[in-house]
Amino acid sequence: MTLDRYLVRQFLPIFAVAVGMFMFVLSLIDLFANLVRYLNYEVPFAQIMKISAFYLPKSFSYALPISLLFASAYTLGDLYARNELTSIFSSGIPFWRFSMPLVVIGLVASIFSFFFDDNLVIPTLKVKNELARIFLRQTTVENNSDIVIKARNGQLIYSVDYYDYTAKVLNGVSIVEQDERGDFISLIRASRATWTGEYWDLVNPMIYYWEDNFLRAKPFPPAETYREDPDIFRRSAVKPEELPAGQEKLLIKDLKAAGLPFMEAQADYYHRFSYSTISFIVMVLSISMGGRFRKNILLMSLLSSLSAAVVFYVMEMISMMMAKLGYIPTLVGAWFPVVVFIAVGAMLLIWAKT
Repeated sequence: MTLDRYLVRQFLPIFAVAVGMFMFVLSLIDLFANLVRYLNYEVPFAQIMKISAFYLPKSFSYALPISLLFASAYTLGDLYARNELTSIFSSGIPFWRFSMPLVVIGLVASIFSFFFDDNLVIPTLKVKNELARIFLRQTTVENNSDIVIKARNGQLIYSVDYYDYTAKVLNGVSIVEQDERGDFISLIRASRATWTGEYWDLVNPMIYYWEDNFLRAKPFPPAETYREDPDIFRRSAVKPEELPAGQEKLLIKDLKAAGLPFMEAQADYYHRFSYSTISFIVMVLSISMGGRFRKNILLMSLLSSLSAAVVFYVMEMISMMMAKLGYIPTLVGAWFPVVVFIAVGAMLLIWAKT
């Protein structure tokens, strides 16, 4: 339709300028937040620019929703100021129908946002964080001590004094086996266990068990019984936000099986899906705000976009924090701001001029 193409042509240049502007601002914020530390550690300028370059996909991910909101609100406001929307209303074309290309753009942007974040933003952000840690001389701890995990639905409980992740060696291993009711079956203790690639090879293991009301002990014969994945013994070595959605889902499953805290990873997993819908939501908001500004369109569109973005991100930050702490369900924490803004957008759309 001619009007659809016209609206898209009016929208795209403004969107391109807006996304470039917001990406630049977000990149500068990240740069200046770390600039003092870069200077203190005398990080070369080329490396600083390299680190900033790897942050660009993340800044684009942040800039996409607010740029869509700004560009669509400005486009519709500009059309109204030039009395073009009035002509469209007089022709009998509903406002929602005229704005439908923007809704389609928002829907496509939401789908694109999820796959863009999963396939490009996460890998580049991981590289950026690793480079920053190297040049700022920040060390990450891969070894863990005093680990207790559950496996096989709680029928096995591992207690490990020290885990060397690099060598994949458990030191000071105690394995408690229980039945389905939680009653004690046996205790296996070994000075060390080495991962062979398929199972844990226990060194000089002893098994303790009850027999005729006496606690007995004997050497435990070599066995390929214990096959728990080495990664479940890592504590805080894996960052959920640096994993693709599919791997993060597996991580949550492993954390649950190991009896380790999983609320933060689960909240982040749900948040990835809810965050991708923001582009669609902002288009609904922009349509509802379209035609409300006839003067100072650029300033009012920018202020309304920034205000909506600040309110959303603050609400999202609070709900996600409560979800990670376990005060509210993780699904509610991830989707609550989205539902609220959809409701607000629907109400504003009902009251929009037409």
